[in-house]
Amino acid sequence: MALITLRRNFCHLSDFRIHGALAALRNHPINHVHKVSKEQLHPWFCSVQYEPFRIHFHHACYKKFHLQNGNELHPVGEPAFSQVHDWNKFEQNLKNEDEQIFYRRLNEFTSSEEVLSFIKTLETLPDAMAAGALQRICEVEKKGGDQRLPKEILESSVFQALCFQFEREPSQLSNSGLVTALQALIWLHVDTQSSLVLNLVAECQNRLKRGGLEVHDLCVLGESLIRLQGPGCVTLELIIYQLQGAKLEVFTPEDIVALYRILQACAEKVDQHQTFLNTINNFSLSIVSYLSPKSISQMLTALVVLDQAQALPLVIKLGKYVVRHIPHFTNEELRKVIEAFIYFGHNDRFFIKALERHVAAFCLTLDADVVSKIMEYCSRKLILSEPILNAVAETFVSQSEKLSPSQISELIEPFGKLNYLPPNAPALFRKLEHVLFTHFNYFPPKTLLRLLHSCSLIAHPPVNFMGKIFSPFFLQKLQGKLVILSDTWI
Repeated sequence: MALITLRRNFCHLSDFRIHGALAALRNHPINHVHKVSKEQLHPWFCSVQYEPFRIHFHHACYKKFHLQNGNELHPVGEPAFSQVHDWNKFEQNLKNEDEQIFYRRLNEFTSSEEVLSFIKTLETLPDAMAAGALQRICEVEKKGGDQRLPKEILESSVFQALCFQFEREPSQLSNSGLVTALQALIWLHVDTQSSLVLNLVAECQNRLKRGGLEVHDLCVLGESLIRLQGPGCVTLELIIYQLQGAKLEVFTPEDIVALYRILQACAEKVDQHQTFLNTINNFSLSIVSYLSPKSISQMLTALVVLDQAQALPLVIKLGKYVVRHIPHFTNEELRKVIEAFIYFGHNDRFFIKALERHVAAFCLTLDADVVSKIMEYCSRKLILSEPILNAVAETFVSQSEKLSPSQISELIEPFGKLNYLPPNAPALFRKLEHVLFTHFNYFPPKTLLRLLHSCSLIAHPPVNFMGKIFSPFFLQKLQGKLVILSDTWI
C-alpha cells in the first residue's frame, strides 16, 4: 500500500489524539520529552513554524523527485528518528482504531482549509485515508454550494501533494483508495482531461477487466463514470454485469441504494435489467430498516424513474419507515418522497398524521415546492386534513410575496377541490385578491382560470376579476395558449 509522508511541526503532534502519543506521554514527563525533542530530533521537527511542505513516497521511482526538492530518502529499514520511534509508530502503522480516530477527526472539519491543515500535521498517510481526505473536502464544498474548488485550495501544496501520489503511481493504490480518489476528484470538478483523472480512470478500467474490484468499489466506480462520461459509457455495462454476478447478501444497504442510482441513470435500458431489478426489489425488503432518510428518499426516487409498479410491497414497507423519519428529511428529500407516494398511489393514515404534525410545526420554514407537493398529494388522494390546510393558509397569508404564480395556484386549488374554508379565510382571500390585482398579467391564462374556479367552489367567486377575464386581450391570450396546446397534442 502506498503511503504519503507529510512533514509537519512536532508541536502539533498533540493535535491528533492517538494511542501512540498518549502512551509516550505516560512514559515520559512533559519536560523530558521536550528536552529529548530538542536534543535528538532534526531541526525542522521542532521548528516553531512550518517548513515548506514536503512529501515522501515509499517507492523507488520517487527518489529523483525528492532529491530535486531537497529531501534525502532514508534507507529502507533505517528510521530517520530512532529515538522517537514510539512517537512515529502511529504514522508508520495505522491500526483500525487509529483509522477510526482519523475519520472521526476528519468529519469534524467544516472547511477544506481545516482538512488540509489537519493533513499537514501528519507524517505518513495510507492512500485510502488520503482518498478519504479528498472525499471530505468534496463533502464540505458540496455543502457550501460551490461548484469548483477555490483557486487557493487547488494551488495548496498539501492538496497538490495528495493528488501527486494518485497521479504518478495509481497502480500502487488500494482498490478503495483508487475509486474513492476518482469519485472525489470528479465531484470537485478537477479537470477531467488532466493526466491525474485520466490515469485513475485507466487504472480503474484495468482492474475492472481483471475482475479485481469488490462490490462497494464497483458501485463507487459506476457512479463516478456516470458523472464523468454519462450513462452510455461502455465500461458501465461491464460494471453492471459484474454486479449482477455478485451475491446481494454481500451488498451493504448503502451499496444497494447506490445500485438503484446506477440503474436509475440507465432508465432507458430498464427492460434489459428488469429481471435483476426484480431480484433487487425483493432483497431490499430485508434492508429497509437499516436505511437512512436520505437513502429511503433516493430508493423511492429510483423506483419512480424505473417505473417499478410491481414493487408495491417495497414501497409500502418504505412508507412505514418514512413515518419515523419525516422530521429528519431535508426539504428536497421530503418532496421526492411525497412525489413517489403520488406516483404509486400510496396512502397511509400514519403517514398523514406524521405529515400533519410536521407541517403544523415547520410550515413557515418548509420550502414552497415541498408545501406545493404536500397540497398536491392531499388533493389527488382527496385527503381533507385540517391541520395541513390551516397551516398552508397561514403560510400563504404571511409569505405570498415569495411565491410564484404556479406555486400560488398549487396552494389554493386544493381548497376548492376539497371544499374547505380555513379559519383565516377572510385574510386568505384578501391576500389572494391583492396578489392577483398586482400580478395579474404574470399568471398563465389556464393557471389563472383554475385558480379562480377553485375560489368559486368555496363561495368566493371572482367578481372583481370578471372584467379582466372577459377582456379581448385576455381571451386572445387564452386562445393563443389553447392553440399552442392543441398543436402539442397533435
